Amino acid sequence: MSVRLYIYDEKQCDPKKCTGRKLVRFNQAQEISSLQRIPHGAVVLTPWAEKAVSREDSKRAAARGIVALDLSWRNIDTVPRRMKGVAERSLPFLVAANPVNWGRPCKLTCAEALASALYIMGFKEQARETMSKFAWGEELFRVNREPLELYSGVETSAEVVAIQSDYLVDEPKEDAEEGPQEVAKECR
Repeated sequence: MSVRLYIYDEKQCDPKKCTGRKLVRFNQAQEISSLQRIPHGAVVLTPWAEKAVSREDSKRAAARGIVALDLSWRNIDTVPRRMKGVAERSLPFLVAANPVNWGRPCKLTCAEALASALYIMGFKEQARETMSKFAWGEELFRVNREPLELYSGVETSAEVVAIQSDYLVDEPKEDAEEGPQEVAKECR
């Protein structure tokens, strides 16, 4: 089963380097022209979500799709903090594999974010297909092999957050026990 992928693109990055636009060009994702056009019930990847993406989101994603927001961090405040009718999710701690931000924590491109979400939800073949359009695409799975496997092996957001805490040296273990609201605190 193929999960529909969507890109909300504010066209703020270099069009030659934009991974979201490349996915649209290769018909692997559909562009959304406004936030109001995000499919009801979709999983929307946002840095401020209170829950981490997990396998428990796989049925919703299969039915409604996954949306990546492609915009500059400098303009992140232009996006509403709460979107009605969607499931907002953050990605857990992962390291970028793209040539611009290689090795930098939480600096994933839209394609990397979508592929990581797919992988964590159990759509591993589609995740790899999504990244196959990029010469460096397989590097995402190489540099994040262990955390991606661990994240994809558990069911809930809370379990993903518990695994994430093992990768964040500064994050005390007891914070992970507080629940999913602690997700990607270092990545915001």
